[in-house]
Amino acid sequence: MAAEHLVRRGFAILDRNYRTRFGELDIVACDGSRIVFCEVKCRVAWRAARDPLESVHAAKRRQVRRLASRWLAERAHPSVCELRFDAIGVTVTPDGQLLRLDHLEAAF
Repeated sequence: MAAEHLVRRGFAILDRNYRTRFGELDIVACDGSRIVFCEVKCRVAWRAARDPLESVHAAKRRQVRRLASRWLAERAHPSVCELRFDAIGVTVTPDGQLLRLDHLEAAF
């Protein structure tokens, strides 16, 4: 759902679920002028009343930045003038229907 949202907003998805022994980047996208590293958090409405974005704490932000550096060093990517770190919070019903999607640009 988060990747579809980014595509609707004009982004090309460069990578999904990039994994290393240090963690995972959920989505790497580009809109032609910037590469966006996007952390995605999902919650099922009945299981958690908390906002999914509450889970993007300082340690997670540091981890995503380190993984982004590694991704840039390892992957071929478009030459752009800007890097950005976004967060997307997705809340779904128990049967998987979208209730809410919050996209915080430049979240960290």
